[in-house]
Amino acid sequence: MKISKTYAGIPEEYGKLASSKIVLIPVPYDGTSTWQKGADKGPQAFLDASENMELYDIETDSEVYKEGVFLADPITENASPEAMVEAVHQTTKKFINRNKFVTLFGGEHSISIGTIRAFNECFNNLTVLHIDAHADLRKEYEGTKYNHACAVYEANSNTNLVQVGIRSMDISEKREMNPEKVFFAHDMAVNQDWMEDVIDQLTSNVFITFDLDALDPSILPSTGTPEPGGLFYYETLEFLKQVFEQKNVVGFDMVELCPNEKEKSSDFLAAKLYYKMLSYKFASNDDTYDIGNESSENSPFSKLSKFKNDDDDY
Repeated sequence: MKISKTYAGIPEEYGKLASSKIVLIPVPYDGTSTWQKGADKGPQAFLDASENMELYDIETDSEVYKEGVFLADPITENASPEAMVEAVHQTTKKFINRNKFVTLFGGEHSISIGTIRAFNECFNNLTVLHIDAHADLRKEYEGTKYNHACAVYEANSNTNLVQVGIRSMDISEKREMNPEKVFFAHDMAVNQDWMEDVIDQLTSNVFITFDLDALDPSILPSTGTPEPGGLFYYETLEFLKQVFEQKNVVGFDMVELCPNEKEKSSDFLAAKLYYKMLSYKFASNDDTYDIGNESSENSPFSKLSKFKNDDDDY
């Protein structure tokens, strides 16, 4: 991938490592995907889209890039899935130990094995909030435990794993799941309290791994394995905002953008979602809508959610 000078084209003064609170690590890896290839091109498409994005966030009344976003060199190790995971693990841990808010953009979901390993070594009592269409709980797939289908198998053993939006899995993965901490998409569609139920399962420190195929393919078709019945944009924002307000989100990664030259909206959605998550992390709660309590019906997004109340007028 080509090297961008700064994230989103921000002024260089906001992109220096020493003064930046945020680090973004691109991981253009697509070594084990099993259907549509191209996730290795995701980081560059994401960065290109970010350069065409407005940097003022209306909802939070903030310009989060002014906290400083350092764009790290991409991790290009691809000798083997295991070598890639170890490179991600070591690089992520290096930046965490520099007291940065570390984020990564893949690449396929197997990169998260190394990411989660690093965060779990650096933070006590960690919850991994796994937002995805797929369970990714296979112990091994196609001869390696570092396959994208195994992305959170290790996290399931070593952290408090909470899974949201799941709607595709192999029957063997049922044996690995903790039913109380798995929120299937078909159940979420009829449970207006699913966001609160998820948050009840989180510990104080949360790492978010966000597979973009968690979103409905009607709004983000450019992913390797699109699954019908996914999340829509504003309910996703409402949920994420509650998590950021109520918990200490220690970092996140975003994976599985598989760009299509003829369909740029997916790239732009990924860019906006990443920036929105940063905005929620760093914006003052005093200046934003409080949707983390019982008055969440006042949220500007509540009436736009597909998970609407039965007594809505429409």
